[in-house]
Amino acid sequence: MGFSSCKTRRGKFTGIAALAAVSFACAVLPFAPRPARAQTQAQANTDNDTAIASVCPVVYPDDQSPVARGYHYTFFGNAFFINNEGYLLTVAHVLETFRDGGQPYILVNRPNSPPKLLEVTVIAKDPGHDVAILRTTTNPFTGHYNVTFLPIDANPAVRGQSVLALSLHPQKLQNAYSFESTREDSSPGTVLSFESTQLEKSAPAADVFLLSHPVVKGQSGSPVLSTDSHAVVGLVEGLWLRGTSVSLAKSSALPTGTPGAAIPIQYALALLRENNVSWRGVKNGDQRSKE
Repeated sequence: MGFSSCKTRRGKFTGIAALAAVSFACAVLPFAPRPARAQTQAQANTDNDTAIASVCPVVYPDDQSPVARGYHYTFFGNAFFINNEGYLLTVAHVLETFRDGGQPYILVNRPNSPPKLLEVTVIAKDPGHDVAILRTTTNPFTGHYNVTFLPIDANPAVRGQSVLALSLHPQKLQNAYSFESTREDSSPGTVLSFESTQLEKSAPAADVFLLSHPVVKGQSGSPVLSTDSHAVVGLVEGLWLRGTSVSLAKSSALPTGTPGAAIPIQYALALLRENNVSWRGVKNGDQRSKE
């Protein structure tokens, strides 16, 4: 298959370092441990294994044809499925590179076969709140793919809530091939606070919530799950670079490294409603496009 050309751009954010893999280089910081919960580790691992099947790297193929290791590609961040019709959510700045041309793809796992590149269409973007909707041109839920989708928790995240960020990235960021397995990152933490910042130049200020663990390069667009509902409450945005408030500085949950920042899921829900895209909620498992 043939691929169009792609130009690299850099997103600009106030107070947040965006974590799309090609935006900038950043130090990889250790994840903060999460206190033990009543749920057993075996149960947690099972839930995480199921949830990670919804997450897909957002990539651009650099080759016109595959080699023995598949297509050489550039990795930009993550997206995740929110229904069985092939719709995904991500953060808008992951797609900044494709503004002037180039076709985004996602890398989808298959049982007993190497991962496959699937073309995605950008359905809608809200740069002011840094959310975007994608849809695969070939629905993996009707084929032989190892995929699932995540429910969405319409209840806003709250301070002190236990959360988990899930993401995938290539083993070698600078030399990635599509037939090679990806690495899973599971980042437990808690919601520290809500802050207001400008996510897009000339856009009004928007809310983000801070995470007790730092996030790393390539995690942009990854889902942030409530550990209670196992549903999405936000999307990883980047590193919070501003100083913490006095009240946060006095908190016992203050992280030792730079905290991560996440986009509240409410901004994505508004975009889904505007575009009549359905999702699964946590109330009786009902699937709907409106609350």
